[in-house]
Amino acid sequence: MKERILEFLRIENRSSAQFAEEIGVQPSSISHIISGRNNPSLDFVIKMLTKYPDISSDWLLFGKGQMYHEPQLHDLFNSQFENNAGGSKELSGNTQEDNFQNRKVPSYDGSDTINLKTPRLKENKTKRIICFFDNDTFKEYLPGDE
Repeated sequence: MKERILEFLRIENRSSAQFAEEIGVQPSSISHIISGRNNPSLDFVIKMLTKYPDISSDWLLFGKGQMYHEPQLHDLFNSQFENNAGGSKELSGNTQEDNFQNRKVPSYDGSDTINLKTPRLKENKTKRIICFFDNDTFKEYLPGDE
């Protein structure tokens, strides 16, 4: 695991002292882990994964997969989302069900006269998403961003 911690420090451009301060451990703890004297404790691993939630625990603990979780941001503006049951529902102008409020929306097949006074449900579209991070930075995502 020490090799993966060293790789993380290199990629994040962090010194061991900066890293120790960020996760709330003594600098000597990091030094002992890097030198191979000690193995990381469960408390150390939990602190690291809590401070850096994008790190894959499988990668950190077992060396499997990628260092970081795959970004899922492209799904924010996609026309599909997953519900709690694990399936997906399509969100588009042709949807027969208002997925957010579970109300049935009448469909028009052209055989009846349309009552122009009947209010139509307006489809809500995401304009932007802003993520605020605990290090006082933020990132703005707009439709079409990859």
